[in-house]
Amino acid sequence: MLLVSFIDKIGTGLWATALPLYFTQVTAMSVAHVGLLIGVSGGIGIAGAPLAGRLADRFPVTRVLVCAQLLRAAALLALLTTHDFALLLLYSAIGALPDRASNVLTKLYAARVAGPQRVRYQAFNRTVSNLGWAVGGLGAAAALAVATTTAYQALLIANALSYAVIAALTLRCAEPPSPSRITADSTTRTTPTAPTRPSSPWRDRTFLLFTATEAALFLDDAILQVGMPLWILHATEAPIGLAPLLLVLNSVLVVLFQVPLARFGATPAAARALLIPLACLFTAGCLAMAASAAGGRWTAVAALTVAAVTLTFAEMIHATASWELSVALAPTDAQGAYLGAHGLAASTQRSAGPLLVTAVITAGPLAWPILGAGFAATCLAQHRLVRRRLPNPPLSVPPITVSEHQ
Repeated sequence: MLLVSFIDKIGTGLWATALPLYFTQVTAMSVAHVGLLIGVSGGIGIAGAPLAGRLADRFPVTRVLVCAQLLRAAALLALLTTHDFALLLLYSAIGALPDRASNVLTKLYAARVAGPQRVRYQAFNRTVSNLGWAVGGLGAAAALAVATTTAYQALLIANALSYAVIAALTLRCAEPPSPSRITADSTTRTTPTAPTRPSSPWRDRTFLLFTATEAALFLDDAILQVGMPLWILHATEAPIGLAPLLLVLNSVLVVLFQVPLARFGATPAAARALLIPLACLFTAGCLAMAASAAGGRWTAVAALTVAAVTLTFAEMIHATASWELSVALAPTDAQGAYLGAHGLAASTQRSAGPLLVTAVITAGPLAWPILGAGFAATCLAQHRLVRRRLPNPPLSVPPITVSEHQ
């Protein structure tokens, strides 16, 4: 499955940068229409995470993932068939649903196949994903240097082919045991006339509040991807060429440190403890962003580099804590449904995060410390929120050996 993630991100890296350019250069769509298309399809895609989780509680996760991957490929290839805005919006929205679903399904697979080692497994997964993004990004840069219709279409087709390849590889992965399906089968055998109603994240107030705080803590992505380049351009004296270098630095740091950092969040209690240093990192990163606008060129470069490093470590620590806590808070009989609901946090951030970050940029340097204080308060609130649930036995699949033929 790690190979699946690597190839998936190569394809996504190829297409992500070219997507808005394809719509403007090939389909002759206006910038406003491109923004509308991406925003609406992204909003619809939010539903993909909980839908995938619910399906994975009822059907084999590998088969649901294969269907999602093939649907992603089909929706992407459909973009080649028309220049009509309504149809392009429809196909983009259809593709956004399995795209968000795939993220949840790969995490769910990790939880089931890795058992107590799930945090370490997910750390390896994030590492190979970042490597895939880097490889795909380099390929996209080479193709976009040509900037012809054929080049854009080639990137689209290459991404679609990557989805077909990973669907074939996923079919060869062994299906891990599903606690939710085993529980359901056992309940049906013992009480066929009165099956127990499975747990639901939508009736779990603590888990919903946890997911809401998660949406805020995922904002590091919007700051690094959207806020950093815009802040450099509009508020500092740093060269705009610093922006891509800081993104490269982000990827390098994740590749080097994500796996070593995973050992600090290997249990629910350890993951909860990480929320305190996470609050400090978010605060320091936001203060560095504010400081970058207060000095000259080299002061800005230094402050922005500090911000990128601290926010990247915040990203890695949050990924470790978030993954362990989301699984630990999920009851055995509804693991997929709970992780699907948790997936709403990242999906919501993708839609609302850029809007919040651009509002901070518009407000000026003083808004960054306020945002940092908000991050710190959110970390402390989550630290308190999960405390009373963690003494209960967390959901943990017993150690198993699953052979993967790839």
